[in-house]
Amino acid sequence: MPSPAAALLVGNGNAAPAAAADPVGLATPAARRRATLQEARALAHPLRLRALRLCLDQARTNSELAAALGQRPATMLYHVRTLLRTGFLAEEASRPGPRGTVEKPYRATGKSARLDGAMASADGTLRAVFDAVAAEVDEAGPGALLEGARIPVWLRPDQLDELMAQIRAMLEKFPSVDEYLTARAPEGADPYALLVVLHKRAAET
Repeated sequence: MPSPAAALLVGNGNAAPAAAADPVGLATPAARRRATLQEARALAHPLRLRALRLCLDQARTNSELAAALGQRPATMLYHVRTLLRTGFLAEEASRPGPRGTVEKPYRATGKSARLDGAMASADGTLRAVFDAVAAEVDEAGPGALLEGARIPVWLRPDQLDELMAQIRAMLEKFPSVDEYLTARAPEGADPYALLVVLHKRAAET
């Protein structure tokens, strides 16, 4: 079942490319596990989350990421190296660049969608997710936000279990990250993103 973080990182703003021959080592899907402290910290920055989103559907170089995100290449390279070191990005084969240079493109591995607990870490990941989503909605322009609700509710334990089961059932209807990364965009499909968050409120005093 995709975590809320997975829903954010799998749904994204670009159409998926043609399938490649296991481009990021996804022939055998990895088992889900808890995020390590290092992994959670790597995801606790909105620029890194946005870079992962940009590299889901096509490989991008550090220069391309810097231009897309309005950053200096040196700043972007720090974030790219953090994502490489923690396995969230993978380097693809080098390709010719402008004026005889050689470029290194990077592709998201989908690892963030296979981790549990990263979004709920105490290292700022949740705030980074919200900041990244807000930036991506702004980037998509007027009318990008199609649906949204923020409501207070009282739930007994059995009602909470039922609601969580309904959310999980809905998310399971979407492709897994492994399926997403190795598939073509369906004909006529437009790119969307989905973020689902269910959280406790502070107890009333």
